[in-house]
Amino acid sequence: MTRDRFLVIFLRVAGAVSGSAALCAVMPLRAMDTVHRALGMGPLPNGPVVEYLARSTSAFYALLGALLWIISLDLPRYRPLVRLTGSAFVAMGILLLWTDIKAELPWFWQIAEGPIDAFLGVILFWAGRGEQSIKV
Repeated sequence: MTRDRFLVIFLRVAGAVSGSAALCAVMPLRAMDTVHRALGMGPLPNGPVVEYLARSTSAFYALLGALLWIISLDLPRYRPLVRLTGSAFVAMGILLLWTDIKAELPWFWQIAEGPIDAFLGVILFWAGRGEQSIKV
C-alpha cells in the first residue's frame, strides 16, 4: 500500500469518526444528561453556556470531519494542508490533555482525547510527506 493510499483511508476514517459528532450537536439535552451520568460525571450542569459549549464543540468536530474528507478527495492539491493539520492536531492534543487534567476529567477521558489527537497528528504529519510504498 502506498503512503498516499494509507493517508486517504486514514483521513476518511478520521473524518467519519469526527463527523459523527454532528449527532451530538442536535442531541436532546436529556440525552446529553444521560450520557454525562453514564460516564460517571453526575448530572449535566444546567445553563445556556453548558448547552452552547456542548453543541458548538460537537459542530466544530463535525466540520473538521467534513474538511478531512474533502482533503482526502484531492490529496496532491491539499498535501501542504495535511502536514499543517497534523501539526495542529499535535498542538491541540497537548492543549486538550492539559485542559482535561486541569478540569479533573476522568482518567479515561484524559487518555482518549489529547494523547489520541496528538498521535493522529503525528500520523498525518508522517503520512503527508508524500507518495511512498509502506508495509501495512
